[in-house]
Amino acid sequence: MPQKIVEVAPHSLASKAGLKAGETLISIGEVPVLDLVDYQYLTARPHLSIRVEGVDGTRRQVVIDKKTEAPLGLTLESSLMSHPRTCANHCIFCFIEQMPPAMRESLYIRDDDWRLSLMAGNFVTLTNLPRIEMDRIIERHASPLYISVHTTNGELRKKMLHHVHADRIMEHLKRFADNGISFHCQIVLCPGINDGDELRRTLSDLTGFMPHALSAALVPVGLTKYREHLFPLRPYTREEAANVIRIADEVRTEMLRQHGTRFVFPSDEFYQIAGFPIPPDEAYEDYPQYENGVGLLRRFETEFRTAYRLDPDGSCRARKVIVATGTSAAPFMEKLISACPFPGVEITVQAVINRFFGETVTVAGLLTGRDLLEQLSGKQADEILITENMLRKGDDVFLDDMTLSELQERLGIPVIPVPNDGGDLLYALRGTEE
Repeated sequence: MPQKIVEVAPHSLASKAGLKAGETLISIGEVPVLDLVDYQYLTARPHLSIRVEGVDGTRRQVVIDKKTEAPLGLTLESSLMSHPRTCANHCIFCFIEQMPPAMRESLYIRDDDWRLSLMAGNFVTLTNLPRIEMDRIIERHASPLYISVHTTNGELRKKMLHHVHADRIMEHLKRFADNGISFHCQIVLCPGINDGDELRRTLSDLTGFMPHALSAALVPVGLTKYREHLFPLRPYTREEAANVIRIADEVRTEMLRQHGTRFVFPSDEFYQIAGFPIPPDEAYEDYPQYENGVGLLRRFETEFRTAYRLDPDGSCRARKVIVATGTSAAPFMEKLISACPFPGVEITVQAVINRFFGETVTVAGLLTGRDLLEQLSGKQADEILITENMLRKGDDVFLDDMTLSELQERLGIPVIPVPNDGGDLLYALRGTEE
């Protein structure tokens, strides 16, 4: 669909060429501009022939010569999030289907859009991908993509995703690799379903696409208490988690020898469930799936210790501080903080149980204002530190729609969101600016 121009950056190439807000971008180089992906791809050229339509319906052509990497300077009305392509799967492990009722509408949106995979790192299953869009991915060289694989066994994948075309995953991945499209993979593991020998098969198939297959993250299924009438699933046991790590290590050792990369990265949750120590920095290479909870704790600790090493004698503001976090991260936080002195600062790490989603949900980012309020009420402290991941991005609202100011008012204690960076936590604990 044609894209309306809502803003032209001052002094930009577009502004100098006379393009105006309110006009409609019809095509670039005679190619229709369907979305932001097309806009970025088509404007990354040294010579642009742009056709626009004015508010009065008249059309004109504008020619711009520029450096290939130079931005054009247009903001279009339709973003990728304006009309995301939604998911037609009914995965047995889908977290959205386990959400409590009556939450804000945006929390129930299930996107399955390769454009968001390219631009924002969202994982896409490819089950809803028509041939014409596959062709566009290849023509635009949309790479790297982030793909939810889960299993390369076609029949098993159909059962897990409840989609008739889910078995075409190997066909899609082969076509990507054959055309130079790279991809990161996600495997959400469900006990007794796609782990064990099925996991070995999946990893064997995926490593066959290297170097275009860049990494594979192993993530345990997340289960809330809202699973009535859904597929029966259970959390991983300690021994099962340990077995997942053993299988991953077999592949990691061989891939490192053959290709110089470990390729497979179990999430932090698997190490915590198994009771294994988090691997060292080098085991995560360049942290290819950090946003997927892979290596988050290791990098956080490295940032924390590095910040302390660079400023070991930093002053502290004397006070009582509570660090509120999820039950899985609490032991890690206690050990990390106790390793460094904070003179005059009395620090308590408070593990907050997730009663909103259920106690099997242990990560800090899914804690709500209600759980924080119930479990921190009556606590004595000068301030409470939380990770900013508990809040909606760019806003001060928790998942249950309680605001940060409301929580602070009801607790009677300042609640300070801290960026998910170990150095930021160090300085927040000291009560000083970096």
